[in-house]
Amino acid sequence: MSQDFMKEKPVLPLLLSMALPMVLSMLVNSLYNIVDSLFVAQISEDAMTALSLVYPVQNFINAVGIGFGIGINALIAIRLGAGEEEQANRAAAQGLLLVTLHGIVMTVGGILLMPWFLGLFTQSQTVIHLGVRYSNVVFLFTLMLGWGVAFEKIFQAVGRMKTTMVSLMAGCVANIILDPMMIFGFGPIPAMGIEGAALATGIGQTLSFVIYLVVYRVRPIRIRLRRRNFIPRRDTVLRLYAVGIPATLNLALPSLLISALNAILAAYSQVYILILGVYYKLQTFLYLPANGLVQGMRPLMGFNFGAGEYRRMKQIYRWVLVMSGGIMLVGTVLCLAVPETLIGLFTQNQDTIQAGARALRIICAGFFVSAVSVTSSGALEGLGKGLPSLAISLSRYLVVILPAAWLLSWIFGPEGVWHAFWVTEVISAALAFWVYRWTVKKSSLSS
Repeated sequence: MSQDFMKEKPVLPLLLSMALPMVLSMLVNSLYNIVDSLFVAQISEDAMTALSLVYPVQNFINAVGIGFGIGINALIAIRLGAGEEEQANRAAAQGLLLVTLHGIVMTVGGILLMPWFLGLFTQSQTVIHLGVRYSNVVFLFTLMLGWGVAFEKIFQAVGRMKTTMVSLMAGCVANIILDPMMIFGFGPIPAMGIEGAALATGIGQTLSFVIYLVVYRVRPIRIRLRRRNFIPRRDTVLRLYAVGIPATLNLALPSLLISALNAILAAYSQVYILILGVYYKLQTFLYLPANGLVQGMRPLMGFNFGAGEYRRMKQIYRWVLVMSGGIMLVGTVLCLAVPETLIGLFTQNQDTIQAGARALRIICAGFFVSAVSVTSSGALEGLGKGLPSLAISLSRYLVVILPAAWLLSWIFGPEGVWHAFWVTEVISAALAFWVYRWTVKKSSLSS
């Protein structure tokens, strides 16, 4: 199947056709994240706190799967744009092999280390017990998650965005339906509490992977998985990791950030840990749809880069930046207008609601400008430029925000942590725009 439409179709219709299915599926994914937390919050506030503490490790495992998948996606798209189909097939096969190894290591490591990890942030044995119960189940599905993400990125690389939309939405909808049934019980299904939430998540991930397998068999794509291509090749493995490791770190850095911020906030009250956890659930409604735009952009950037279509690359970047900015503007308005309502979805404690509303009003000051960092980082990943993308994420999640959070919390108390978010986004946006422009100019001159 020809993919010349990626360099011939008008840019805006092409981008919308690639990105909108992913934006829609990311919105459903956001809804799943919120619904999952809402039901867990009904178990108890301790259960919601446990979920907030497990989230960084869960996010790290997701980051490894998605980040390495981005490496697979970028290498396939660039190879196809350059007309090197067999090398694209090899990238897909060896990517899946490495994903399997990653999944096995993370399953064992996640289950064994979780009790120690939770003990770093709380002395409550109830919270630790609930966190271990949840993680012991959800981490058993790490391989399914990794395989599903790998197939997602393979399908995206060849422009099959509707398939990835259906697969992602099916998994999320199944999760939303199963959550209350498995947590509280329904008919022959016993009430499983927090383990039920984890099992519903795992079943949803498995369903997404199965859909990819069925579609791959019934409606073949340009990429073919052949046995001979699973034999590791040093050059292919290195190229996959060259993009995959920085992309993984990009996605995993929020886990490190959340854990570090939890340590700062724990000195004041466990309530602030809960608020931070709620914020990260709510912000998925902004950053996951923006990520949907980026997912639609990546294969287009990679293919046009491989084909030498630099003018189209600039147009794609600008349109995604405008649309991402629009999403962030909507989020800013909502956080300023109804913050109490948003926080009140997760707790009935009025003190927590007021403190959380104050946090949202402060943090949202950085939403709009963050579109520059999100778009630039995603564009660089699509071009296979993992290290420049990582530099942007290091600024957002480590180099700027952690010193800012520590210093501002020392001056203003826990509210200083919230101010660190918008300060960081302003600084990182300026850095991101410069890094993107410099990297693209250098790449164009050397081609």
